[in-house]
Amino acid sequence: MKFTTIHHVAIICADYQKSKEFYVNLLGFEVIQETYRKERNSYKLDLQVGNCDRIELFSFPNPPERPSQPEACGLRHLAFEVEDIIASVAELEAKGIAVEPIRLDELTGKRFTFFKDPDGLPLEIYEG
Repeated sequence: MKFTTIHHVAIICADYQKSKEFYVNLLGFEVIQETYRKERNSYKLDLQVGNCDRIELFSFPNPPERPSQPEACGLRHLAFEVEDIIASVAELEAKGIAVEPIRLDELTGKRFTFFKDPDGLPLEIYEG
């Protein structure tokens, strides 16, 4: 077996409309398709990130909360590459999104920082 790429990242949110607003209108991801699954009382929103990456945003009734911050076992965070981290931070903050101070990756010399989605999922921007 040979893996060729990551097909998508799936995120379950507590408040679908709030998360849709965040990912589409604040972060600017393009909607590919939105589906309401009546039998599950659930939405599935397919989002385009950049040229070939995708996020699947799901809503489910009463999903359990994230057990802890990024150091919990499992997915630690989701990172997005940006060309200009200073401009990206300024844009996020102008939209009312709190962003941590910019740090320097000791291994690569690249700058990065974190912010959170409406459910507290840690998101990273990393300067390419």
